[in-house]
Amino acid sequence: MERTESQRAIEAILFAAGERVEVSRLSMALELDEVEIIAAADALADDYAFERRGVRILRLDKGYQMVSSGEMADFVTKALETRKPPKLSASQLEALTIIAYYQPATKAMVEQIRGVDSSYSVSALMNKKLIEEAGRLNVPGRPIQYRTTPDFLRTFGLGSLEELPPIEKISFGEPIVEEPVAAQEPASAQEEG
Repeated sequence: MERTESQRAIEAILFAAGERVEVSRLSMALELDEVEIIAAADALADDYAFERRGVRILRLDKGYQMVSSGEMADFVTKALETRKPPKLSASQLEALTIIAYYQPATKAMVEQIRGVDSSYSVSALMNKKLIEEAGRLNVPGRPIQYRTTPDFLRTFGLGSLEELPPIEKISFGEPIVEEPVAAQEPASAQEEG
């Protein structure tokens, strides 16, 4: 398959899918290795961006998705009469940030960092499909662990979690070691000098 034919095939598959398609699935369908798929899809995405088309091809984690251009959002919204998704409250944004950086994270971890009950925030993020269950922690009570979804990446314009800005993380379950305070000389010794 020549490169332009593979690009046309990728374009057709992504358009028809309407959601993210894994590179491995594209590779299987086109009978090309994943390196060739990535090269063809990236070149196609670059062409779309360079020509400032109304659609774009985004690389999301280990797959690709065709989406409308952010520049055309107002027109798409007006034409389809869709409402903007509800904004995230400060508490929801805090909970989402904690889950994104510490995933898989439990509600208890979110609450420990935030210092307040986070049940509503976690539930709202699940309803908005920004987080999902990622199994259960193997401790008493078996709390649910959460992770971000591909919708999270798409909403925040990220290709993968590695694109999140770096932060200083809090360590859990490790003792805090304080620096010893230098011994001060007795007051009488200081007065004599």
